[in-house]
Amino acid sequence: MTHTFRELIIGGVLAAPVLSYLLDVIIVIAMLRPILHFIGFSRLFSNPPVAELSLYVAIFGLLMVLF
Repeated sequence: MTHTFRELIIGGVLAAPVLSYLLDVIIVIAMLRPILHFIGFSRLFSNPPVAELSLYVAIFGLLMVLF
């Protein structure tokens, strides 16, 4: 099954749909960060930035598969 991608047009230039997914993930992560800070996400890992990057990659992959 193949996906039909909608092209993103920025100033008359076609951009890959991945750019819109990246923007969506940044918005989702920005909304999740206060919640993760409240529940103590950073205390669960020895290297919190790597854990957040892994979460970013997981959400990005989920968006790529679903949309």
